Amino acid sequence: MSRFESIDVARLRWFVAVAEELHFARAAKGLNISRQRLSQTVIELEGELGTKLFVPGAQPTQLTEDGAALLAEARELIARAEPVAEATTDGPAALRVGFVPGVTVSKWTRIWGERFPDTPLEVVGVPMGEQETALRAGRVDVCFVRLPIDRDGMSAIPLYREVPVVVVPKDHPISVFEQVSMADLADERMQDASDIDAVSGAIELVAAGVGVAVVPHSIARLHARRDLVYRTVTDVADTEIALAWPTERTSDLVEDFVGVVRGRSERSSRSPVVRAKSAEPQKKSVAKRAGGRPGPAKNAVGKKKPAKRRGR
Repeated sequence: MSRFESIDVARLRWFVAVAEELHFARAAKGLNISRQRLSQTVIELEGELGTKLFVPGAQPTQLTEDGAALLAEARELIARAEPVAEATTDGPAALRVGFVPGVTVSKWTRIWGERFPDTPLEVVGVPMGEQETALRAGRVDVCFVRLPIDRDGMSAIPLYREVPVVVVPKDHPISVFEQVSMADLADERMQDASDIDAVSGAIELVAAGVGVAVVPHSIARLHARRDLVYRTVTDVADTEIALAWPTERTSDLVEDFVGVVRGRSERSSRSPVVRAKSAEPQKKSVAKRAGGRPGPAKNAVGKKKPAKRRGR
Protein backbone atom coordinates (compact mmCIF):
# COMPACT_ATOMS: atom_id res chain seq x y z
CA MET A 1 0.00 0.00 0.00
CA SER A 2 1.35 3.44 -0.95
CA ARG A 3 1.98 5.91 1.87
CA PHE A 4 -0.03 8.42 -0.18
CA GLU A 5 -3.25 6.37 -0.18
CA SER A 6 -4.18 7.66 3.28
CA ILE A 7 -4.33 11.24 1.97
CA ASP A 8 -7.79 12.63 1.29
CA VAL A 9 -8.51 12.71 -2.46
CA ALA A 10 -9.71 16.32 -2.27
CA ARG A 11 -6.32 17.41 -0.88
CA LEU A 12 -4.56 15.41 -3.58
CA ARG A 13 -6.57 17.30 -6.21
CA TRP A 14 -5.54 20.63 -4.68
CA PHE A 15 -1.89 19.56 -4.69
CA VAL A 16 -2.12 18.41 -8.32
CA ALA A 17 -3.65 21.75 -9.31
CA VAL A 18 -0.65 23.62 -7.89
CA ALA A 19 1.84 21.10 -9.27
CA GLU A 20 0.41 21.42 -12.77
CA GLU A 21 0.03 25.19 -12.73
CA LEU A 22 3.25 25.79 -10.77
CA HIS A 23 1.49 28.91 -9.56
CA PHE A 24 -0.47 29.08 -6.29
CA ALA A 25 -2.66 32.06 -7.21
CA ARG A 26 -3.78 30.58 -10.55
CA ALA A 27 -4.40 27.17 -8.96
CA ALA A 28 -6.45 28.75 -6.16
CA LYS A 29 -8.54 30.68 -8.70
CA GLY A 30 -9.21 27.52 -10.68
CA LEU A 31 -10.27 25.69 -7.53
CA ASN A 32 -12.36 28.69 -6.41
CA ILE A 33 -10.65 28.86 -3.02
CA SER A 34 -8.43 31.44 -1.36
CA ARG A 35 -4.70 31.34 -2.02
CA GLN A 36 -4.11 31.38 1.72
CA ARG A 37 -6.28 28.30 2.16
CA LEU A 38 -4.45 26.47 -0.63
CA SER A 39 -1.02 27.38 0.76
CA GLN A 40 -2.05 26.23 4.24
CA THR A 41 -3.27 22.90 2.85
CA VAL A 42 0.07 22.31 1.11
CA ILE A 43 1.97 23.19 4.30
CA GLU A 44 -0.18 20.75 6.29
CA LEU A 45 0.38 18.07 3.63
CA GLU A 46 4.14 18.58 3.78
CA GLY A 47 4.01 18.32 7.57
CA GLU A 48 2.01 15.11 7.35
CA LEU A 49 4.45 13.56 4.86
CA GLY A 50 7.54 14.95 6.55
CA THR A 51 9.00 16.34 3.34
CA LYS A 52 8.96 19.43 1.13
CA LEU A 53 6.83 19.14 -2.00
CA PHE A 54 7.85 22.50 -3.49
CA VAL A 55 11.29 24.11 -3.48
CA PRO A 56 11.20 26.79 -0.72
CA GLY A 57 11.44 30.33 -2.11
CA ALA A 58 11.75 29.21 -5.75
CA GLN A 59 10.44 31.67 -8.36
CA PRO A 60 8.67 30.40 -10.36
CA THR A 61 7.27 27.59 -8.22
CA GLN A 62 9.16 24.31 -8.59
CA LEU A 63 8.47 20.77 -7.44
CA THR A 64 11.01 18.91 -5.33
CA GLU A 65 11.84 15.30 -6.17
CA ASP A 66 9.35 14.13 -3.54
CA GLY A 67 6.78 16.53 -4.96
CA ALA A 68 7.24 15.10 -8.46
CA ALA A 69 6.89 11.57 -7.06
CA LEU A 70 3.67 12.53 -5.29
CA LEU A 71 2.31 14.17 -8.46
CA ALA A 72 2.75 10.99 -10.49
CA GLU A 73 1.10 8.81 -7.88
CA ALA A 74 -1.59 11.38 -6.99
CA ARG A 75 -2.85 11.32 -10.57
CA GLU A 76 -3.20 7.53 -10.39
CA LEU A 77 -4.96 7.65 -7.01
CA ILE A 78 -7.41 10.28 -8.25
CA ALA A 79 -8.10 8.27 -11.41
CA ARG A 80 -8.81 5.15 -9.32
CA ALA A 81 -11.05 7.08 -6.94
CA GLU A 82 -13.35 8.38 -9.69
CA PRO A 83 -14.78 4.96 -10.76
CA VAL A 84 -15.35 4.11 -7.08
CA ALA A 85 -17.27 7.36 -6.65
CA GLU A 86 -19.38 6.58 -9.72
CA ALA A 87 -20.08 3.05 -8.49
CA THR A 88 -21.43 4.32 -5.18
CA THR A 89 -24.18 6.19 -7.02
CA ASP A 90 -25.77 2.87 -8.06
CA GLY A 91 -26.95 2.15 -4.50
CA PRO A 92 -29.89 3.69 -2.58
CA ALA A 93 -30.34 7.42 -3.00
CA ALA A 94 -28.25 9.24 -0.42
CA LEU A 95 -28.65 12.75 0.91
CA ARG A 96 -25.38 14.69 0.85
CA VAL A 97 -25.14 17.11 3.77
CA GLY A 98 -22.32 19.65 3.85
CA PHE A 99 -21.09 21.58 6.87
CA VAL A 100 -18.59 24.39 7.31
CA PRO A 101 -15.91 24.47 10.03
CA GLY A 102 -17.30 24.92 13.52
CA VAL A 103 -20.68 23.28 12.88
CA THR A 104 -21.45 20.02 14.72
CA VAL A 105 -23.94 17.82 12.87
CA SER A 106 -23.90 14.67 15.02
CA LYS A 107 -27.26 15.42 16.65
CA TRP A 108 -29.08 15.65 13.33
CA THR A 109 -27.30 12.70 11.73
CA ARG A 110 -28.26 10.56 14.73
CA ILE A 111 -31.93 11.54 14.46
CA TRP A 112 -31.85 10.94 10.70
CA GLY A 113 -30.39 7.46 11.22
CA GLU A 114 -33.15 6.60 13.70
CA ARG A 115 -35.96 8.02 11.56
CA PHE A 116 -34.78 7.06 8.06
CA PRO A 117 -32.53 4.00 8.53
CA ASP A 118 -32.88 2.92 4.89
CA THR A 119 -31.74 6.25 3.45
CA PRO A 120 -27.97 6.84 3.64
CA LEU A 121 -26.72 10.22 4.78
CA GLU A 122 -23.38 11.35 3.37
CA VAL A 123 -21.78 14.04 5.53
CA VAL A 124 -19.24 16.25 3.73
CA GLY A 125 -16.92 18.81 5.29
CA VAL A 126 -16.96 21.98 3.18
CA PRO A 127 -14.49 24.89 3.49
CA MET A 128 -16.36 28.10 4.26
CA GLY A 129 -14.94 29.67 1.11
CA GLU A 130 -16.65 26.96 -0.93
CA GLN A 131 -20.03 26.79 0.82
CA GLU A 132 -21.99 28.44 -1.99
CA THR A 133 -20.02 26.76 -4.77
CA ALA A 134 -20.60 23.33 -3.23
CA LEU A 135 -24.36 23.93 -3.23
CA ARG A 136 -24.70 25.51 -6.65
CA ALA A 137 -22.42 22.92 -8.28
CA GLY A 138 -24.40 20.07 -6.72
CA ARG A 139 -21.53 18.67 -4.63
CA VAL A 140 -23.90 18.63 -1.66
CA ASP A 141 -27.71 18.73 -1.48
CA VAL A 142 -27.94 20.87 1.65
CA CYS A 143 -25.27 22.63 3.66
CA PHE A 144 -24.86 24.16 7.09
CA VAL A 145 -23.42 27.54 6.10
CA ARG A 146 -22.16 30.64 7.85
CA LEU A 147 -24.16 33.68 6.76
CA PRO A 148 -24.23 35.86 4.76
CA ILE A 149 -24.62 34.05 1.44
CA ASP A 150 -26.05 35.10 -1.90
CA ARG A 151 -29.78 34.29 -1.51
CA ASP A 152 -30.46 34.34 -5.26
CA GLY A 153 -32.04 30.96 -6.03
CA MET A 154 -31.17 29.74 -2.55
CA SER A 155 -33.38 28.74 0.37
CA ALA A 156 -31.94 29.25 3.84
CA ILE A 157 -33.23 28.64 7.35
CA PRO A 158 -31.35 30.54 10.09
CA LEU A 159 -30.66 28.15 12.97
CA TYR A 160 -28.62 29.88 15.67
CA ARG A 161 -26.15 32.63 16.39
CA GLU A 162 -22.76 32.32 18.00
CA VAL A 163 -20.89 35.00 19.88
CA PRO A 164 -17.40 36.19 18.93
CA VAL A 165 -14.53 35.47 21.29
CA VAL A 166 -10.95 36.67 21.52
CA VAL A 167 -8.26 33.99 21.67
CA VAL A 168 -5.30 34.87 23.91
CA PRO A 169 -2.41 33.02 25.59
CA LYS A 170 -3.31 31.44 28.91
CA ASP A 171 -1.16 33.89 30.87
CA HIS A 172 -2.39 37.01 29.03
CA PRO A 173 -3.93 39.79 31.20
CA ILE A 174 -7.21 39.43 29.25
CA SER A 175 -7.55 35.84 30.53
CA VAL A 176 -8.68 37.03 33.98
CA PHE A 177 -11.87 38.57 32.54
CA GLU A 178 -15.04 36.77 31.42
CA GLN A 179 -15.95 39.41 28.82
CA VAL A 180 -14.07 42.17 27.05
CA SER A 181 -14.81 44.89 24.51
CA MET A 182 -12.81 45.90 21.47
CA ALA A 183 -11.65 48.95 23.45
CA ASP A 184 -9.95 46.55 25.86
CA LEU A 185 -8.06 45.11 22.88
CA ALA A 186 -7.06 48.48 21.41
CA ASP A 187 -3.39 48.05 22.29
CA GLU A 188 -3.20 44.43 21.10
CA ARG A 189 -1.84 43.27 17.78
CA MET A 190 -4.84 41.76 16.00
CA GLN A 191 -4.22 38.70 13.87
CA ASP A 192 -6.32 38.49 10.69
CA ALA A 193 -8.77 35.65 11.34
CA SER A 194 -11.31 36.61 8.67
CA ASP A 195 -10.52 33.51 6.57
CA ILE A 196 -12.12 30.80 8.69
CA ASP A 197 -10.57 28.09 6.51
CA ALA A 198 -7.04 29.27 7.30
CA VAL A 199 -7.61 30.42 10.87
CA SER A 200 -5.26 27.77 12.26
CA GLY A 201 -2.34 29.94 11.12
CA ALA A 202 -3.63 32.90 13.14
CA ILE A 203 -4.16 30.65 16.17
CA GLU A 204 -0.58 29.40 15.90
CA LEU A 205 0.70 32.99 15.93
CA VAL A 206 -1.39 33.77 19.03
CA ALA A 207 0.07 30.71 20.74
CA ALA A 208 3.54 32.02 19.84
CA GLY A 209 2.72 35.28 21.64
CA VAL A 210 2.21 37.31 18.47
CA GLY A 211 -1.04 39.18 19.10
CA VAL A 212 -4.62 37.99 19.63
CA ALA A 213 -7.42 36.86 17.33
CA VAL A 214 -11.20 37.35 17.33
CA VAL A 215 -13.14 34.38 15.96
CA PRO A 216 -16.61 32.80 16.28
CA HIS A 217 -17.01 30.75 19.45
CA SER A 218 -17.23 27.40 17.64
CA ILE A 219 -14.00 28.09 15.76
CA ALA A 220 -12.19 28.79 19.04
CA ARG A 221 -13.45 25.48 20.40
CA LEU A 222 -12.46 23.69 17.18
CA HIS A 223 -8.87 24.92 17.56
CA ALA A 224 -8.75 24.73 21.36
CA ARG A 225 -5.37 24.04 22.95
CA ARG A 226 -4.07 24.01 26.52
CA ASP A 227 -1.89 27.09 26.19
CA LEU A 228 -4.74 29.31 24.94
CA VAL A 229 -8.03 30.59 26.36
CA TYR A 230 -10.89 32.54 24.80
CA ARG A 231 -13.14 35.23 26.21
CA THR A 232 -16.41 36.70 24.91
CA VAL A 233 -16.19 39.99 23.00
CA THR A 234 -19.28 42.06 23.76
CA ASP A 235 -19.33 44.60 20.94
CA VAL A 236 -18.59 42.54 17.83
CA ALA A 237 -21.52 41.22 15.76
CA ASP A 238 -22.58 37.60 16.23
CA THR A 239 -22.21 35.17 13.36
CA GLU A 240 -25.22 33.19 12.17
CA ILE A 241 -25.42 29.56 11.11
CA ALA A 242 -28.12 28.49 8.63
CA LEU A 243 -29.17 25.44 6.65
CA ALA A 244 -29.19 26.28 2.93
CA TRP A 245 -29.99 24.52 -0.34
CA PRO A 246 -30.79 25.46 -3.95
CA THR A 247 -34.51 26.20 -4.12
CA GLU A 248 -35.01 24.48 -7.47
CA ARG A 249 -33.53 21.25 -6.07
CA THR A 250 -35.91 20.99 -3.10
CA SER A 251 -36.60 17.24 -3.01
CA ASP A 252 -38.54 15.05 -0.57
CA LEU A 253 -35.23 14.05 1.04
CA VAL A 254 -34.27 17.70 1.48
CA GLU A 255 -37.69 18.44 2.99
CA ASP A 256 -37.29 15.51 5.38
CA PHE A 257 -33.86 16.69 6.49
CA VAL A 258 -35.14 20.24 6.98
CA GLY A 259 -37.84 18.73 9.17
CA VAL A 260 -35.26 16.93 11.28
CA VAL A 261 -33.18 20.08 11.74
CA ARG A 262 -36.21 22.21 12.60
CA GLY A 263 -37.26 19.72 15.25
CA ARG A 264 -40.33 18.51 13.42
CA SER A 265 -41.75 15.42 15.12
CA GLU A 266 -41.80 12.01 13.48
CA ARG A 267 -45.60 12.22 13.39
CA SER A 268 -45.49 15.34 11.22
CA SER A 269 -47.51 15.17 8.00
CA ARG A 270 -44.29 15.81 6.08
CA SER A 271 -42.76 12.56 7.27
CA PRO A 272 -42.86 9.87 4.54
CA VAL A 273 -43.85 7.26 7.12
CA VAL A 274 -46.83 9.33 8.21
CA ARG A 275 -47.72 10.20 4.60
CA ALA A 276 -47.85 6.51 3.77
CA LYS A 277 -50.01 5.75 6.80
CA SER A 278 -52.38 8.60 6.05
CA ALA A 279 -53.19 6.99 2.71
CA GLU A 280 -54.56 3.91 4.49
CA PRO A 281 -58.25 3.83 5.56
CA GLN A 282 -58.60 4.91 9.15
CA LYS A 283 -60.83 3.06 11.60
CA LYS A 284 -63.08 5.16 13.75
CA SER A 285 -62.71 4.57 17.43
CA VAL A 286 -64.12 6.23 20.52
CA ALA A 287 -62.23 6.01 23.78
CA LYS A 288 -64.61 5.24 26.66
CA ARG A 289 -64.31 5.72 30.35
CA ALA A 290 -65.14 3.03 32.87
CA GLY A 291 -68.66 4.46 33.07
CA GLY A 292 -69.23 4.05 29.36
CA ARG A 293 -69.18 7.75 28.46
CA PRO A 294 -66.76 8.93 25.78
CA GLY A 295 -63.87 10.88 27.25
CA PRO A 296 -62.67 14.22 25.96
CA ALA A 297 -60.34 14.08 22.97
CA LYS A 298 -56.71 14.61 23.86
CA ASN A 299 -55.03 17.61 22.38
CA ALA A 300 -52.29 16.29 20.02
CA VAL A 301 -50.84 19.68 19.26
CA GLY A 302 -47.49 20.22 20.98
CA LYS A 303 -45.93 23.55 21.67
CA LYS A 304 -42.77 24.23 19.71
CA LYS A 305 -39.78 24.85 21.91
CA PRO A 306 -37.76 27.96 21.22
CA ALA A 307 -34.43 27.38 19.46
CA LYS A 308 -31.52 27.16 21.89
CA ARG A 309 -28.92 29.85 21.61
CA ARG A 310 -25.43 28.45 21.08
CA GLY A 311 -21.97 29.79 21.48
CA ARG A 312 -22.39 31.43 24.91
